[in-house]
Amino acid sequence: MGARKRIRAEKLKEAKKTDFVAALRNVPTSPRKMRLVADMIRGKEVNLALDMLKFSSKEASRRVEKLLLSAIANWKDKNEDVRIEDANLYVSEISVDGGRMLKRLQTAPQGRAHRIRKRSNHVTLRVASKVVENQEN
Repeated sequence: MGARKRIRAEKLKEAKKTDFVAALRNVPTSPRKMRLVADMIRGKEVNLALDMLKFSSKEASRRVEKLLLSAIANWKDKNEDVRIEDANLYVSEISVDGGRMLKRLQTAPQGRAHRIRKRSNHVTLRVASKVVENQEN
């Protein structure tokens, strides 16, 4: 491995120590509906994002709220001595990818059939602290 590649790998390793990830796989909701909720909280502080998800009428927001609480719990495991309010946690990255698709047939008139695609998705949520980023700069 070259020097440049090794230095880059070490920087990525250090960056991963400050980011905390939670993932949700095979959610039986279409990715398009889940992306509406994901776009709503991207870049927001954790407390604000939790409030937005709690009072949202979308069904997907319940699952994303649970996922965000899981990411916060992952952060707490490493930082037991720091309070969440002092850390200024925010949703640094959230991505929604298409998952498995169940293909079904629905009967149609005149002996025909229509294909139904029941979509699912994968959600990955990354939480970071703004305090750590300000100390580096």
